[in-house]
Amino acid sequence: MSISATQTTAASSQPANSRGRVIFASLIGTTIEFYDFYVYATAAVLVFPHLFFPTGDDTTALLASFAAFGAAMVARPIGSVVFGHLGDKFGRKATLVGALLTMGIATFLIGVLPTYAQVGWFAAALLVLMRLAQGFALGGEWSGAALVATENAPAGKRAWYGTFPQLGAPIGFIIANGLFLIIAALLPSDDPSRPSQAFLDWGWRIPFLFSAVMVVVGLWVRLRLVESTSFEKAKQSGTIQRLPLGTVVRHHWRELLLGTFFMLATYVLFYLMTTFSLTYGRTPTDAAIPGLGYSYNAFVIMLIVGVVFFGIFTLVSGPLADRFGRRATLIVVTLGIIAFGLLWVPLTSAGFVGVMAWLIIGMSLMGLTFGPMGALLPELFPTNVRYTGSGVSYNVSSILGAAVAPFIAVALWTAGGGSIFWVGVYLAGAAVLTLIALLLSKETKDIDMER
Repeated sequence: MSISATQTTAASSQPANSRGRVIFASLIGTTIEFYDFYVYATAAVLVFPHLFFPTGDDTTALLASFAAFGAAMVARPIGSVVFGHLGDKFGRKATLVGALLTMGIATFLIGVLPTYAQVGWFAAALLVLMRLAQGFALGGEWSGAALVATENAPAGKRAWYGTFPQLGAPIGFIIANGLFLIIAALLPSDDPSRPSQAFLDWGWRIPFLFSAVMVVVGLWVRLRLVESTSFEKAKQSGTIQRLPLGTVVRHHWRELLLGTFFMLATYVLFYLMTTFSLTYGRTPTDAAIPGLGYSYNAFVIMLIVGVVFFGIFTLVSGPLADRFGRRATLIVVTLGIIAFGLLWVPLTSAGFVGVMAWLIIGMSLMGLTFGPMGALLPELFPTNVRYTGSGVSYNVSSILGAAVAPFIAVALWTAGGGSIFWVGVYLAGAAVLTLIALLLSKETKDIDMER
């Protein structure tokens, strides 16, 4: 082989994008997407029951707000099919830009919606429509960001690179809730169970409108990406599928099912430790269905401390999964989630220290289970259907886990008369299903991403 041919081969084997560009592009997009999602999740607890679902009963209004929150999870698999089709046929870059724009526009529009007092139930209908658009966009965002990271990763470091799109979740949470916290502090309320009137009138809109600034930054980064080498090789070899979803269902249905259940415990834990915990934490101890009785500001600060551990252990999980394998790492972590679910009552009954331990342990386990998914799900599928396969697995699981988790948790908490014992059992049960899927799977850390 000539020197020039050798150089050409070596060059073609190099990632299409630099390490810094890959990390930043995969991180910034998911940070913005999760920021938008968390802004809605926080408002679903704090604001929307008062402004969009005034049923006259606090629990019913909260459940209606959570139902609208869950509507996005139904739209996510649809988004994963549409954006997956585009990503597997035309490339990752343009598809990611489209997902980010869709999410940003929907979030901004929520910030200018009229309320129930102005247009009646039409306000709730518009809110649900925008929520569906958010879910549709997130359905296409995650898998594309994970592919940018893993398809450009050096050998032996795919799980490490795959943690960067995952890191967008804790960072987005901290930015979203930190902004809400600042606004709530500037517009204080005399009633710890309810925001101030100024906050309800206009303060809650600021985080939604701020999304537009973040989207501009994200677009600037995404537009600088170069298409991944794996996709370019698939295109050149003529293996691009006319209907990627059909190929996935016919030839990779087992991987699709396994991937869906891999994510189940992660989703349930994720939304119990964020959305449900915020409701439980700030419900007064003397309420009909008692909670922990913390003020909104105090509990959000506690949550943010827990989410810092979420971020730390997301990064820790990558090297662990690269060294010991995705399957072995996740089996151990899932056993930890089962045990954690059975300890909810003892932890939350032990005062401030116990509640902080509950949040920190839960968020740490969240990082350890969420981090490896950035590599594991894409590794299940070949290049020509990877966007679709990983996205559908990730987002169908959102229906089984995230869409119903806050709703089921509130129902179990209510049925328990204020005890969260059965909520913890629900988490443990979801983790058992994930454990079974992991035991039925094979290790993927050594597969060829250009297959």
